[in-house]
Amino acid sequence: MPLWQHSGEDEASAAPAGQPHPAGSKLARPAIQENTITVTSPPSALTTRLALAALAVGVAGVGFAPIFMRLSELGPNATALYRVAFALPFLLLWLSLERRPTTPGPATPSPTTPDGDSKSRRIGRKDWLVLALSGLFWSGDLVFWHWSITLTNVANSTFFACSSPIFVIIGARLLFGEHISRGFVAALVLTLVGGACLMGSSLAFGGGDLLGDMFGIVTAFFFGSYLLTIKHLRANLPTGAIMFWSGIFSLPGLLLAALLTGEGFVSDSLFGWSMIIGLALLAHVLGQGLAAYALAHLPASFTSVAFLGEPVVAAILGWIILAEALDPLQATGCVIILAGVWLAQRYRVGRRNGV
Repeated sequence: MPLWQHSGEDEASAAPAGQPHPAGSKLARPAIQENTITVTSPPSALTTRLALAALAVGVAGVGFAPIFMRLSELGPNATALYRVAFALPFLLLWLSLERRPTTPGPATPSPTTPDGDSKSRRIGRKDWLVLALSGLFWSGDLVFWHWSITLTNVANSTFFACSSPIFVIIGARLLFGEHISRGFVAALVLTLVGGACLMGSSLAFGGGDLLGDMFGIVTAFFFGSYLLTIKHLRANLPTGAIMFWSGIFSLPGLLLAALLTGEGFVSDSLFGWSMIIGLALLAHVLGQGLAAYALAHLPASFTSVAFLGEPVVAAILGWIILAEALDPLQATGCVIILAGVWLAQRYRVGRRNGV
């Protein structure tokens, strides 16, 4: 349920001049008009399509992250730190565009952003707390994933990190009342099977380092928690504000991780800096930003499953850019993941319960 309601005082004062109010309507009119703008009504078909398109582009943008990380000349934690830091000026620009003053007409209750958010909405204390949590979860996701990669093989780390939908489904059911159908559960299982195929023969259950595998699961928990906090915030706040402030709150954890691992902070060449800038713009501003926008209109459970398309994009880009060929099993895994995401969209989108 939303944490705020739109005030009806402006609507009451905006009644057309010269038209008398019937008896008793002075109290009824504000209540009726107050409910004309809400965040609880289900999104229109067009809004849902736009959100799906934004999510698809966002997941594709995030899929570039492993490529930029591989080509970066800095350590993973320092690269993650710069990823957020270099994105902040562009997110601040996004935030400033959302806060541009407008001159509403008599029938316009409140200025809104292009994605339907109230510009006059102030960030409350609870919002600041959730924003801080989102930054903590985001930094934890990146740090534990990097630690997992160093302690176990990349396949195991990536596979366990992709289990985040399990945590999101549980949280979305408890926090947002999302109903999970059997078809959606089948879609989730299908995407996880596809993820195992994509990892190929390098995936070793019981053969990797146990601590590294556990860190992969912790990574999934942090990313799932990050998605849930963003979903919660998007009921009240615009995308740019959420992305900017959550990025600010993630910086201390990322800086601490980079300092503890002794990583350098200066890239050796212009190419190295360009990879970090590309990571900030394409993966963070565009990818994570569009995904955050979509979360206002799509269920968190479906969004988390859609993010399993990220390894597919990364695998295809690795084949094209890094000449890392896909074997038949990995190619089959890509197809299975995409089929699972499509199945999840069919059984979940448009069947929201009180979200």
